[in-house]
Amino acid sequence: MQKMLVMKFGGTSVGTIDALKSVAEIIQDAKKDWSRIVIVTSAMSGVTNLLLDSAAAASQGKVDSLPAAESTLREKHFPAADALIKDETLREQTKAEIDTLILSLVDLCKAIAVLGEASPRAMDTVASLGERMSVRLLGAVVNDAGIKAQAIESTGFIVTNAHYQNAHPDFKVTTEKTRAELNPLMDQGIIPVTTGFIGATPEGAITTLGRGGSDYSAAIIGAVLPADEVWIWTDVDGVMTTDPRIVKEAKTLPEITYSEIAELAYYGAKVLHPKTIRPVVDAGIGLRICNTFNPANPGTRLIANAKVNGKVNGKVVKAVTAIRNQRLVTIEGRGMLGVPGVAARAFGAVASTKTSVPLITQASSEQSICFAVPTESAQPVIDALQSVFSREIEDQDIDRVWMTEDVSIITVVGVGMRHTPGVAGQVFSQLGNSKANVLAIAQGSSEVSISLVVDAADTETAVKALHELIVQ
Repeated sequence: MQKMLVMKFGGTSVGTIDALKSVAEIIQDAKKDWSRIVIVTSAMSGVTNLLLDSAAAASQGKVDSLPAAESTLREKHFPAADALIKDETLREQTKAEIDTLILSLVDLCKAIAVLGEASPRAMDTVASLGERMSVRLLGAVVNDAGIKAQAIESTGFIVTNAHYQNAHPDFKVTTEKTRAELNPLMDQGIIPVTTGFIGATPEGAITTLGRGGSDYSAAIIGAVLPADEVWIWTDVDGVMTTDPRIVKEAKTLPEITYSEIAELAYYGAKVLHPKTIRPVVDAGIGLRICNTFNPANPGTRLIANAKVNGKVNGKVVKAVTAIRNQRLVTIEGRGMLGVPGVAARAFGAVASTKTSVPLITQASSEQSICFAVPTESAQPVIDALQSVFSREIEDQDIDRVWMTEDVSIITVVGVGMRHTPGVAGQVFSQLGNSKANVLAIAQGSSEVSISLVVDAADTETAVKALHELIVQ
Protein backbone atom coordinates (compact mmCIF):
# COMPACT_ATOMS: atom_id res chain seq x y z
CA MET A 1 0.00 0.00 0.00
CA GLN A 2 1.44 3.38 -1.00
CA LYS A 3 1.75 5.82 1.88
CA MET A 4 0.30 9.31 1.47
CA LEU A 5 1.42 12.51 3.20
CA VAL A 6 -0.16 15.99 3.15
CA MET A 7 2.27 18.80 4.10
CA LYS A 8 1.10 22.36 4.72
CA PHE A 9 3.55 25.29 4.75
CA GLY A 10 2.56 28.50 6.55
CA GLY A 11 3.21 32.10 5.50
CA THR A 12 6.64 32.42 7.12
CA SER A 13 7.63 29.01 5.65
CA VAL A 14 7.16 30.40 2.13
CA GLY A 15 7.89 34.05 3.01
CA THR A 16 11.51 34.46 1.82
CA ILE A 17 13.97 33.07 -0.71
CA ASP A 18 15.76 31.04 1.98
CA ALA A 19 12.48 29.73 3.39
CA LEU A 20 11.31 28.60 -0.06
CA LYS A 21 14.67 26.85 -0.56
CA SER A 22 14.12 24.99 2.71
CA VAL A 23 10.63 23.96 1.61
CA ALA A 24 11.99 22.44 -1.62
CA GLU A 25 14.57 20.50 0.43
CA ILE A 26 11.91 19.28 2.89
CA ILE A 27 9.75 18.03 0.00
CA GLN A 28 12.76 16.33 -1.61
CA ASP A 29 13.53 14.66 1.71
CA ALA A 30 9.92 13.52 2.24
CA LYS A 31 9.95 11.80 -1.18
CA LYS A 32 12.36 9.18 0.21
CA ASP A 33 9.70 7.87 2.61
CA TRP A 34 6.40 8.81 0.99
CA SER A 35 5.34 7.74 -2.50
CA ARG A 36 2.32 10.10 -2.61
CA ILE A 37 2.59 13.70 -1.36
CA VAL A 38 0.28 16.72 -1.51
CA ILE A 39 1.58 20.21 -0.65
CA VAL A 40 -0.70 22.95 0.70
CA THR A 41 0.65 26.51 0.82
CA SER A 42 -0.36 29.72 2.55
CA ALA A 43 0.20 33.18 1.09
CA MET A 44 3.68 34.63 1.66
CA SER A 45 3.82 36.25 5.11
CA GLY A 46 2.32 39.74 5.19
CA VAL A 47 0.55 39.41 1.83
CA THR A 48 -3.00 38.64 3.03
CA ASN A 49 -2.95 41.63 5.40
CA LEU A 50 -1.75 43.88 2.59
CA LEU A 51 -4.54 42.64 0.30
CA LEU A 52 -7.27 43.13 2.91
CA ASP A 53 -5.94 46.58 3.91
CA SER A 54 -6.02 47.62 0.24
CA ALA A 55 -9.65 46.48 -0.08
CA ALA A 56 -10.65 48.16 3.20
CA ALA A 57 -9.08 51.45 2.06
CA ALA A 58 -10.82 51.12 -1.32
CA SER A 59 -14.21 50.67 0.39
CA GLN A 60 -13.69 54.17 1.80
CA GLY A 61 -12.87 55.53 -1.64
CA LYS A 62 -9.10 55.56 -1.07
CA VAL A 63 -7.16 54.06 -3.97
CA ASP A 64 -3.99 56.18 -3.79
CA SER A 65 -2.14 53.40 -1.91
CA LEU A 66 -2.74 50.88 -4.74
CA PRO A 67 0.48 51.60 -6.70
CA ALA A 68 2.49 50.99 -3.49
CA ALA A 69 0.59 47.74 -2.83
CA GLU A 70 1.27 46.66 -6.43
CA SER A 71 5.01 47.23 -6.13
CA THR A 72 5.17 45.58 -2.67
CA LEU A 73 3.54 42.44 -4.08
CA ARG A 74 6.03 42.36 -6.97
CA GLU A 75 8.93 42.89 -4.54
CA LYS A 76 7.65 39.97 -2.45
CA HIS A 77 7.28 37.45 -5.27
CA PHE A 78 9.57 38.39 -8.17
CA PRO A 79 13.02 38.28 -6.46
CA ALA A 80 12.19 34.77 -5.20
CA ALA A 81 11.22 33.72 -8.73
CA ASP A 82 14.43 35.27 -10.13
CA ALA A 83 16.60 33.58 -7.50
CA LEU A 84 15.03 30.12 -7.45
CA ILE A 85 13.62 29.40 -10.94
CA LYS A 86 16.57 28.83 -13.28
CA ASP A 87 14.46 27.80 -16.30
CA GLU A 88 13.83 31.12 -18.04
CA THR A 89 10.55 30.13 -19.73
CA LEU A 90 9.10 28.78 -16.48
CA ARG A 91 10.35 31.83 -14.57
CA GLU A 92 8.82 34.38 -16.97
CA GLN A 93 5.55 32.44 -17.20
CA THR A 94 5.31 32.28 -13.39
CA LYS A 95 5.98 36.02 -13.03
CA ALA A 96 3.43 36.81 -15.74
CA GLU A 97 0.74 34.74 -13.98
CA ILE A 98 1.50 36.42 -10.63
CA ASP A 99 1.44 39.83 -12.31
CA THR A 100 -2.01 39.11 -13.73
CA LEU A 101 -3.23 38.38 -10.18
CA ILE A 102 -1.63 41.60 -8.88
CA LEU A 103 -3.40 43.58 -11.60
CA SER A 104 -6.70 41.89 -10.73
CA LEU A 105 -6.27 43.23 -7.18
CA VAL A 106 -6.07 46.74 -8.63
CA ASP A 107 -9.23 46.17 -10.71
CA LEU A 108 -11.11 44.71 -7.74
CA CYS A 109 -10.11 47.59 -5.46
CA LYS A 110 -11.17 50.16 -8.05
CA ALA A 111 -14.56 48.42 -8.36
CA ILE A 112 -14.90 48.39 -4.56
CA ALA A 113 -14.07 52.12 -4.46
CA VAL A 114 -16.79 52.86 -7.03
CA LEU A 115 -19.36 50.89 -5.03
CA GLY A 116 -18.15 52.39 -1.76
CA GLU A 117 -18.37 49.05 0.02
CA ALA A 118 -16.63 45.67 0.08
CA SER A 119 -19.08 42.79 0.34
CA PRO A 120 -17.92 39.60 2.12
CA ARG A 121 -17.83 37.93 -1.31
CA ALA A 122 -15.55 40.67 -2.70
CA MET A 123 -13.30 40.43 0.37
CA ASP A 124 -12.92 36.68 -0.17
CA THR A 125 -11.94 37.21 -3.80
CA VAL A 126 -9.32 39.76 -2.68
CA ALA A 127 -8.07 37.57 0.20
CA SER A 128 -7.68 34.55 -2.12
CA LEU A 129 -5.08 36.32 -4.29
CA GLY A 130 -2.22 35.74 -1.82
CA GLU A 131 -2.54 31.95 -1.93
CA ARG A 132 -3.12 32.02 -5.68
CA MET A 133 0.17 33.90 -6.16
CA SER A 134 2.19 31.77 -3.76
CA VAL A 135 0.95 28.45 -5.22
CA ARG A 136 2.30 29.43 -8.64
CA LEU A 137 5.62 30.52 -7.17
CA LEU A 138 6.06 27.42 -4.98
CA GLY A 139 4.93 25.06 -7.76
CA ALA A 140 7.55 26.51 -10.12
CA VAL A 141 10.29 26.53 -7.44
CA VAL A 142 9.65 22.87 -6.61
CA ASN A 143 9.62 21.93 -10.30
CA ASP A 144 12.86 23.80 -10.91
CA ALA A 145 14.45 21.91 -8.01
CA GLY A 146 13.93 18.72 -10.03
CA ILE A 147 10.75 17.53 -8.30
CA LYS A 148 7.78 16.84 -10.58
CA ALA A 149 5.02 19.09 -9.26
CA GLN A 150 1.93 20.88 -10.50
CA ALA A 151 0.29 24.00 -9.03
CA ILE A 152 -3.48 23.58 -8.72
CA GLU A 153 -6.01 25.87 -7.04
CA SER A 154 -8.16 24.28 -4.34
CA THR A 155 -11.14 26.24 -5.69
CA GLY A 156 -11.49 23.37 -8.16
CA PHE A 157 -12.14 20.72 -5.51
CA ILE A 158 -12.88 22.17 -2.05
CA VAL A 159 -16.60 22.91 -2.43
CA THR A 160 -18.18 25.06 0.27
CA ASN A 161 -21.40 26.85 1.14
CA ALA A 162 -21.73 30.58 0.38
CA HIS A 163 -20.92 31.70 3.93
CA TYR A 164 -18.19 34.09 2.73
CA GLN A 165 -15.19 34.72 5.03
CA ASN A 166 -15.94 31.59 7.08
CA ALA A 167 -17.20 29.01 4.61
CA HIS A 168 -17.98 25.40 5.51
CA PRO A 169 -17.01 22.57 3.15
CA ASP A 170 -19.49 20.11 1.71
CA PHE A 171 -17.48 17.01 2.60
CA LYS A 172 -19.35 14.64 0.27
CA VAL A 173 -18.77 16.69 -2.91
CA THR A 174 -15.30 17.75 -1.74
CA THR A 175 -14.30 14.09 -1.27
CA GLU A 176 -15.33 13.18 -4.84
CA LYS A 177 -13.72 16.22 -6.45
CA THR A 178 -10.47 16.09 -4.43
CA ARG A 179 -9.90 12.44 -5.30
CA ALA A 180 -10.76 13.08 -8.96
CA GLU A 181 -8.35 16.06 -9.19
CA LEU A 182 -5.39 14.93 -7.08
CA ASN A 183 -5.17 11.14 -7.42
CA PRO A 184 -4.48 11.12 -11.21
CA LEU A 185 -1.55 13.53 -10.66
CA MET A 186 -0.09 11.39 -7.87
CA ASP A 187 -0.60 8.26 -10.02
CA GLN A 188 1.82 9.89 -12.50
CA GLY A 189 4.34 10.64 -9.75
CA ILE A 190 3.46 14.36 -9.75
CA ILE A 191 3.18 16.25 -6.44
CA PRO A 192 0.10 18.51 -6.41
CA VAL A 193 0.92 21.91 -4.88
CA THR A 194 -2.34 23.52 -3.88
CA THR A 195 -3.75 26.58 -2.13
CA GLY A 196 -4.73 26.61 1.52
CA PHE A 197 -7.43 28.85 2.98
CA ILE A 198 -9.71 28.96 -0.08
CA GLY A 199 -12.51 26.97 -1.67
CA ALA A 200 -15.45 27.80 -3.92
CA THR A 201 -19.23 27.50 -3.96
CA PRO A 202 -20.83 24.97 -6.34
CA GLU A 203 -21.30 27.94 -8.74
CA GLY A 204 -17.54 28.69 -8.60
CA ALA A 205 -17.52 31.84 -6.41
CA ILE A 206 -14.31 31.93 -4.33
CA THR A 207 -14.74 31.52 -0.55
CA THR A 208 -12.31 31.51 2.37
CA LEU A 209 -12.37 29.10 5.29
CA GLY A 210 -11.90 31.57 8.15
CA ARG A 211 -9.25 31.71 10.84
CA GLY A 212 -6.60 28.97 10.56
CA GLY A 213 -7.92 28.34 7.07
CA SER A 214 -4.75 26.91 5.51
CA ASP A 215 -4.35 24.37 8.31
CA TYR A 216 -8.03 23.53 7.85
CA SER A 217 -7.47 23.00 4.10
CA ALA A 218 -4.66 20.54 4.84
CA ALA A 219 -6.88 18.68 7.30
CA ILE A 220 -9.78 18.54 4.82
CA ILE A 221 -7.55 17.25 1.99
CA GLY A 222 -5.86 14.78 4.36
CA ALA A 223 -9.21 13.49 5.58
CA VAL A 224 -10.94 13.09 2.22
CA LEU A 225 -8.14 11.45 0.20
CA PRO A 226 -7.46 9.95 2.86
CA ALA A 227 -3.78 10.53 3.75
CA ASP A 228 -1.85 8.55 6.36
CA GLU A 229 -0.47 11.71 7.98
CA VAL A 230 -0.80 15.50 7.84
CA TRP A 231 2.23 17.62 8.74
CA ILE A 232 1.84 21.34 9.48
CA TRP A 233 5.11 23.22 8.85
CA THR A 234 5.43 26.51 10.71
CA ASP A 235 8.15 28.69 12.28
CA VAL A 236 8.26 27.07 15.74
CA ASP A 237 9.41 23.62 16.85
CA GLY A 238 5.88 22.51 17.68
CA VAL A 239 3.55 23.11 20.60
CA MET A 240 5.40 24.60 23.55
CA THR A 241 4.76 24.30 27.28
CA THR A 242 4.17 28.07 27.35
CA ASP A 243 5.07 31.29 25.54
CA PRO A 244 8.91 31.32 25.40
CA ARG A 245 8.81 35.13 25.53
CA ILE A 246 7.46 34.84 29.09
CA VAL A 247 9.35 31.74 30.26
CA LYS A 248 12.66 31.11 28.54
CA GLU A 249 12.72 27.52 29.89
CA ALA A 250 9.62 26.67 27.80
CA LYS A 251 10.08 23.40 25.93
CA THR A 252 8.51 21.73 22.92
CA LEU A 253 6.02 19.00 23.81
CA PRO A 254 6.89 15.77 21.97
CA GLU A 255 3.23 14.78 21.93
CA ILE A 256 -0.12 16.21 22.94
CA THR A 257 -3.68 14.88 22.83
CA TYR A 258 -6.40 16.32 20.61
CA SER A 259 -8.42 17.49 23.63
CA GLU A 260 -5.37 19.29 25.08
CA ILE A 261 -4.52 21.11 21.86
CA ALA A 262 -8.16 22.18 21.42
CA GLU A 263 -8.03 23.79 24.89
CA LEU A 264 -4.67 25.43 24.15
CA ALA A 265 -5.83 26.82 20.83
CA TYR A 266 -9.04 28.13 22.39
CA TYR A 267 -7.13 29.81 25.20
CA GLY A 268 -4.73 31.81 23.11
CA ALA A 269 -1.80 29.53 22.24
CA LYS A 270 -0.81 30.14 18.63
CA VAL A 271 -1.20 26.52 17.61
CA LEU A 272 -3.79 24.77 15.49
CA HIS A 273 -7.29 26.16 15.45
CA PRO A 274 -9.71 23.58 16.96
CA LYS A 275 -11.74 23.56 13.73
CA THR A 276 -8.58 22.49 11.90
CA ILE A 277 -8.15 19.38 13.94
CA ARG A 278 -11.61 17.97 13.57
CA PRO A 279 -11.46 16.36 10.07
CA VAL A 280 -8.15 14.72 11.01
CA VAL A 281 -9.48 13.38 14.33
CA ASP A 282 -12.65 12.09 12.67
CA ALA A 283 -10.59 10.30 10.02
CA GLY A 284 -8.10 8.90 12.57
CA ILE A 285 -5.11 10.46 10.73
CA GLY A 286 -1.75 11.24 12.31
CA LEU A 287 -0.91 14.93 12.70
CA ARG A 288 2.45 16.58 13.31
CA ILE A 289 3.55 20.19 13.79
CA CYS A 290 7.10 20.82 12.53
CA ASN A 291 9.52 23.74 12.07
CA THR A 292 10.49 24.64 8.48
CA PHE A 293 13.62 26.34 9.86
CA ASN A 294 14.63 23.38 12.02
CA PRO A 295 13.44 20.33 10.04
CA ALA A 296 15.63 17.93 12.06
CA ASN A 297 13.48 18.60 15.13
CA PRO A 298 10.73 15.96 15.40
CA GLY A 299 8.18 18.63 16.41
CA THR A 300 4.96 17.77 18.24
CA ARG A 301 2.83 14.77 17.36
CA LEU A 302 -0.88 14.82 18.07
CA ILE A 303 -2.23 11.64 19.59
CA ALA A 304 -5.78 10.46 20.20
CA ASN A 305 -5.40 9.13 23.73
CA ALA A 306 -2.90 9.94 26.42
CA LYS A 307 -0.62 7.36 27.95
CA VAL A 308 -0.47 6.44 31.63
CA ASN A 309 -3.32 8.60 32.86
CA GLY A 310 -2.24 11.42 30.60
CA LYS A 311 1.10 11.96 32.28
CA VAL A 312 4.13 12.77 30.18
CA ASN A 313 7.39 12.07 32.04
CA GLY A 314 5.28 11.96 35.19
CA LYS A 315 3.90 15.48 34.63
CA VAL A 316 0.18 16.09 35.01
CA VAL A 317 0.22 19.69 33.74
CA LYS A 318 1.36 19.88 30.11
CA ALA A 319 1.13 23.56 29.21
CA VAL A 320 0.16 27.01 30.43
CA THR A 321 -1.32 29.69 28.23
CA ALA A 322 -2.52 33.28 28.65
CA ILE A 323 -5.09 35.42 26.85
CA ARG A 324 -4.47 39.10 27.53
CA ASN A 325 -6.68 42.17 26.99
CA GLN A 326 -9.84 40.82 28.59
CA ARG A 327 -12.35 42.43 30.96
CA LEU A 328 -14.58 40.69 33.51
CA VAL A 329 -18.20 41.80 33.24
CA THR A 330 -20.44 41.19 36.26
CA ILE A 331 -24.23 41.39 36.58
CA GLU A 332 -25.21 41.34 40.25
CA GLY A 333 -28.32 41.78 42.35
CA ARG A 334 -30.35 39.99 44.98
CA GLY A 335 -33.43 40.24 42.77
CA MET A 336 -31.86 37.73 40.33
CA LEU A 337 -32.25 34.90 42.83
CA GLY A 338 -34.56 32.22 41.44
CA VAL A 339 -35.64 34.30 38.43
CA PRO A 340 -35.53 32.07 35.34
CA GLY A 341 -34.01 33.31 32.11
CA VAL A 342 -31.58 35.90 33.48
CA ALA A 343 -28.55 34.12 31.99
CA ALA A 344 -30.35 33.57 28.67
CA ARG A 345 -31.21 37.27 28.42
CA ALA A 346 -27.71 38.29 29.46
CA PHE A 347 -26.01 36.16 26.81
CA GLY A 348 -28.61 37.17 24.23
CA ALA A 349 -27.51 40.76 24.86
CA VAL A 350 -23.84 39.75 24.52
CA ALA A 351 -24.58 37.86 21.29
CA SER A 352 -26.28 40.96 19.86
CA THR A 353 -22.87 42.72 20.01
CA LYS A 354 -21.25 39.76 18.14
CA THR A 355 -18.88 39.18 21.07
CA SER A 356 -17.41 35.78 21.92
CA VAL A 357 -17.25 34.85 25.63
CA PRO A 358 -14.19 32.73 26.53
CA LEU A 359 -15.03 32.17 30.22
CA ILE A 360 -18.17 32.18 32.42
CA THR A 361 -18.57 31.70 36.15
CA GLN A 362 -21.72 31.92 38.29
CA ALA A 363 -22.10 31.73 42.05
CA SER A 364 -24.48 29.00 43.27
CA SER A 365 -26.43 31.69 45.13
CA GLU A 366 -27.42 33.03 41.68
CA GLN A 367 -26.80 36.58 42.89
CA SER A 368 -24.23 37.29 40.21
CA ILE A 369 -23.10 36.18 36.77
CA CYS A 370 -19.54 36.96 35.76
CA PHE A 371 -17.91 36.41 32.38
CA ALA A 372 -14.91 37.53 30.34
CA VAL A 373 -15.00 39.46 27.07
CA PRO A 374 -12.22 41.03 24.96
CA THR A 375 -11.38 44.55 26.17
CA GLU A 376 -12.43 46.22 22.90
CA SER A 377 -15.92 44.65 23.19
CA ALA A 378 -16.45 45.40 26.90
CA GLN A 379 -18.18 48.79 26.63
CA PRO A 380 -20.65 47.72 23.88
CA VAL A 381 -21.45 44.63 26.00
CA ILE A 382 -22.07 46.75 29.12
CA ASP A 383 -24.32 49.08 27.08
CA ALA A 384 -26.30 46.14 25.66
CA LEU A 385 -26.77 44.58 29.14
CA GLN A 386 -27.90 47.86 30.69
CA SER A 387 -30.44 48.22 27.90
CA VAL A 388 -31.78 44.65 28.27
CA PHE A 389 -32.01 44.87 32.07
CA SER A 390 -33.08 48.54 32.26
CA ARG A 391 -36.33 47.71 34.10
CA GLU A 392 -34.59 45.40 36.60
CA ILE A 393 -31.96 48.05 37.26
CA GLU A 394 -34.70 50.66 37.76
CA ASP A 395 -36.56 48.32 40.16
CA GLN A 396 -33.23 47.54 41.91
CA ASP A 397 -33.61 43.78 41.28
CA ILE A 398 -30.23 44.13 39.60
CA ASP A 399 -27.88 46.35 41.60
CA ARG A 400 -25.35 47.00 38.89
CA VAL A 401 -23.68 45.85 35.68
CA TRP A 402 -19.99 46.64 35.80
CA MET A 403 -16.57 45.66 34.44
CA THR A 404 -13.06 45.33 35.78
CA GLU A 405 -9.91 46.93 34.41
CA ASP A 406 -7.86 44.72 32.01
CA VAL A 407 -7.34 41.12 33.12
CA SER A 408 -5.79 37.97 31.63
CA ILE A 409 -7.20 34.45 31.44
CA ILE A 410 -4.52 31.92 32.45
CA THR A 411 -5.24 28.32 31.49
CA VAL A 412 -3.46 25.22 32.78
CA VAL A 413 -3.87 22.26 30.41
CA GLY A 414 -3.20 18.56 30.91
CA VAL A 415 -5.34 15.52 30.23
CA GLY A 416 -3.80 13.83 33.31
CA MET A 417 -5.52 16.38 35.55
CA ARG A 418 -8.70 14.35 35.11
CA HIS A 419 -7.27 11.41 37.07
CA THR A 420 -5.12 13.24 39.58
CA PRO A 421 -6.52 14.53 42.85
CA GLY A 422 -5.21 17.81 44.23
CA VAL A 423 -4.19 19.48 40.96
CA ALA A 424 -6.39 22.52 41.62
CA GLY A 425 -4.83 22.76 45.09
CA GLN A 426 -1.33 22.80 43.59
CA VAL A 427 -2.37 25.43 41.04
CA PHE A 428 -3.74 27.79 43.68
CA SER A 429 -0.82 27.17 46.05
CA GLN A 430 1.59 28.17 43.27
CA LEU A 431 -0.38 31.33 42.59
CA GLY A 432 -0.66 32.13 46.30
CA ASN A 433 3.08 31.74 46.78
CA SER A 434 3.72 34.07 43.82
CA LYS A 435 1.28 36.67 45.25
CA ALA A 436 -0.89 36.59 42.09
CA ASN A 437 -4.50 37.37 42.99
CA VAL A 438 -7.16 35.15 41.36
CA LEU A 439 -10.35 37.04 40.41
CA ALA A 440 -12.41 34.20 38.88
CA ILE A 441 -12.13 30.47 38.16
CA ALA A 442 -13.69 28.11 35.60
CA GLN A 443 -13.15 24.40 34.96
CA GLY A 444 -14.76 22.54 32.10
CA SER A 445 -16.46 19.20 32.65
CA SER A 446 -13.80 17.65 30.39
CA GLU A 447 -11.36 18.40 33.25
CA VAL A 448 -8.55 18.84 30.74
CA SER A 449 -8.02 22.43 31.82
CA ILE A 450 -8.48 24.91 34.64
CA SER A 451 -8.86 28.57 33.70
CA LEU A 452 -8.45 31.46 36.08
CA VAL A 453 -8.51 35.20 35.76
CA VAL A 454 -5.77 37.47 37.15
CA ASP A 455 -5.08 41.21 36.93
CA ALA A 456 -3.21 42.17 33.75
CA ALA A 457 -0.19 43.16 35.87
CA ASP A 458 0.02 39.60 37.31
CA THR A 459 -0.01 37.81 33.92
CA GLU A 460 3.70 36.98 33.62
CA THR A 461 4.03 36.20 37.35
CA ALA A 462 1.14 33.72 37.13
CA VAL A 463 2.40 32.03 33.94
CA LYS A 464 5.92 31.64 35.37
CA ALA A 465 4.59 30.26 38.68
CA LEU A 466 2.30 27.72 36.99
CA HIS A 467 4.96 26.70 34.47
CA GLU A 468 7.00 25.49 37.47
CA LEU A 469 4.39 22.73 37.91
CA ILE A 470 5.60 21.36 34.55
CA VAL A 471 9.35 21.67 35.14
CA GLN A 472 9.47 20.54 38.77
